[in-house]
Amino acid sequence: MSRRIKVTACRLKSILESLIFISEEPMSLDRLCSILQEYDRDLIRTCILQLQAEYDNPERGIFLAEVAKRYQFRTREENGGYVRRLVKTKTSRFSQSALETLAITAYRQPITRAEIEYLRGVDSGGVIKTLLEKKLIKILGKKDIPGRPLIYGTTRYFLEMFSLRDLKSLPTLREIEDLVVEGTYEQQEELPLEGILQTTTDETSTLTGDKG
Repeated sequence: MSRRIKVTACRLKSILESLIFISEEPMSLDRLCSILQEYDRDLIRTCILQLQAEYDNPERGIFLAEVAKRYQFRTREENGGYVRRLVKTKTSRFSQSALETLAITAYRQPITRAEIEYLRGVDSGGVIKTLLEKKLIKILGKKDIPGRPLIYGTTRYFLEMFSLRDLKSLPTLREIEDLVVEGTYEQQEELPLEGILQTTTDETSTLTGDKG
């Protein structure tokens, strides 16, 4: 690599670091490229990967995460207790029924309300409304069957919440439980998921390759 290219790459990494750091939301590669039109897309992607490698150090307090195919600096989970002493975040309680419905939607999407209620065995209209309000699920459209019921799926915010690159990175049911219990999501209080999805574990394990 020539000295000129090295200087360009170092300068670009510095710019990318500033842009991603200052952004209130995760930044997509397309968005970064639209801002940095004078730089080649492949070089931008390479510099992002280099930044990720540089921050991939347990001695650093932050790291460059890829969530929902976007990039964002995040604090390390083990430092969460100290961060919360400084930053007072609004807690958001999730009921057992909400967590159960969210998990079913995540693994079985696209899914209708009737299908969710069949798996849960209880009315889920209120819970679905709550998850829609929290922007964790969204309406994807209507199912092509008599009655044309609405179908639901998870949102980009859901991916950000669980630090997922995309739906292919969806964790197993056990990993979701660990994420919630350990308080990875700063706006959520600890809430054990013992007993969640007992009626659907076998089905979802088959679909997702549960390693547990």
